[in-house]
Amino acid sequence: MIVNVGGRTDIVNYYSEWLVNRLKEGYVYSRNPLFTNNVSKISLKPEDVDCLMFCSKNYKPILKYIGEIDKKYRIICYYTITAYGKDVEPNVPSIDESIETLISLSKIIGKEKVLWRYDPILLTKDYTVKKHIETFSYMAKRIAPYVQRCIFSFVEMYKKLEYNMPEIIPFTTEDKIEILENLGKIAKENNLYIQSCGTDEDFQKFGIHLSGCTTKEILEEANKVEYKNIKPKGMRKGCHCIPSRDIGAYDTCINGCKYCYANKTPELAKENIKLHNKNSQILIGKISDNDKITIAKQESLIKKFNVNKNAQISFLD
Repeated sequence: MIVNVGGRTDIVNYYSEWLVNRLKEGYVYSRNPLFTNNVSKISLKPEDVDCLMFCSKNYKPILKYIGEIDKKYRIICYYTITAYGKDVEPNVPSIDESIETLISLSKIIGKEKVLWRYDPILLTKDYTVKKHIETFSYMAKRIAPYVQRCIFSFVEMYKKLEYNMPEIIPFTTEDKIEILENLGKIAKENNLYIQSCGTDEDFQKFGIHLSGCTTKEILEEANKVEYKNIKPKGMRKGCHCIPSRDIGAYDTCINGCKYCYANKTPELAKENIKLHNKNSQILIGKISDNDKITIAKQESLIKKFNVNKNAQISFLD
């Protein structure tokens, strides 16, 4: 099983201590977001986890732990750094601070385990096509030596986005072509492998590869093991990712990103985070008598691997 640490919320940025405690204990409870009384118990023992898949906009809180986590688990880290400022991503570190943290992360675990996400790409009167090209060029020059590849996508207009970010300007065909041409060109200049995400459109004529965020090839390159041929099972059209199991919870990320799909409102996330206990078995709230707990089935996606089943997690304080 691939364990997703960051699909529903930014666990790395806001809940790192909780995560470390769960890795020490060797299991976690995860609540079904649709049927909230259904709770899965997921093993986090190294022999039961094919890969810990981290996704975050700020790895600084976990830097002191990530080296030891990397020794015990197969991991991969998706680091989202975009062109946007506090007007769009209120609680996300600045571009330069984020780049410095990414460099530190890469030096600890190796560039093959770090992927830079430049997404979603969206347009406003301040974040123009020109602004994206200039910012991407600046970032690529600094980031390229420290990452396996760059992943980008164009914003998907969820219904809530019409209310949360009405300032978004729709892309024209010309806008997209100009962005694609320049992203491909900049990536080539910086020897940066670049790929699309969440689309079936073919951008190869721009020097851009068609792929998914979590594919057999990406995981094999990161962890030097052979994965089974697992059929992609994306959650939406155009998604080419193989299955993973998320241990987070929606409506709990306080990054405050205006384009966020995982929060109904920023206010709800601020209220929910008050229910977090770093020593709890579950991210938010408690397990109640009405909850139905099921042991998650964790079939390995790896063909063959050797693991020390007696390995103990002993994180530094």
